[in-house]
Amino acid sequence: MRNLKVARRYARALLLLGREDGQAETYRKQMDDFVLALGVSPELAGALNNPIHPIAVRRAVLDAVLDRLNLAPVSISFFRLLFDKGRIGYAPDIARIYGELADELKGIARARLTTAVDLPDETAEQIRQGLGRMTGKQVVLVVEKDPALIGGVVARIGDLVLDGSVRTQLHNLKESLKRSEAV
Repeated sequence: MRNLKVARRYARALLLLGREDGQAETYRKQMDDFVLALGVSPELAGALNNPIHPIAVRRAVLDAVLDRLNLAPVSISFFRLLFDKGRIGYAPDIARIYGELADELKGIARARLTTAVDLPDETAEQIRQGLGRMTGKQVVLVVEKDPALIGGVVARIGDLVLDGSVRTQLHNLKESLKRSEAV
């Protein structure tokens, strides 16, 4: 929990800078690029985070990565700050939270729609528009298939879950029957 609080604090600080200088999307992409570089090479992430290596060596590795990524000066300063504060390991969480905050700033909501069968594009678009009307935001929809739902759909937007799956309806019916038998 504490890690997410720290990550949220850094993400908000970078987003404030991005709002001030109009580079919020640039910083988002550069955060994602940095996290991708760490994800592609676990050895790199280990070299940056492992205190067994001298700090000067770890700093040189960070500088080499930052040079290769061709980042904006603010991004370079941000990653160096994370490194200096011992928070470079939080970069993936910071990037994720930054993306969420940047979406919120732009009025975008990311939704995940899980269906039992493949949906026609028109149906997915109607659902996306309905979710947009419900949230008052532009919705970016990711559609997944899960045959275990049996039928229906489950839509998730942030903490909101709209479950219209047959599996859940059957479960609710089963629980209702158990309660009525107990009475």
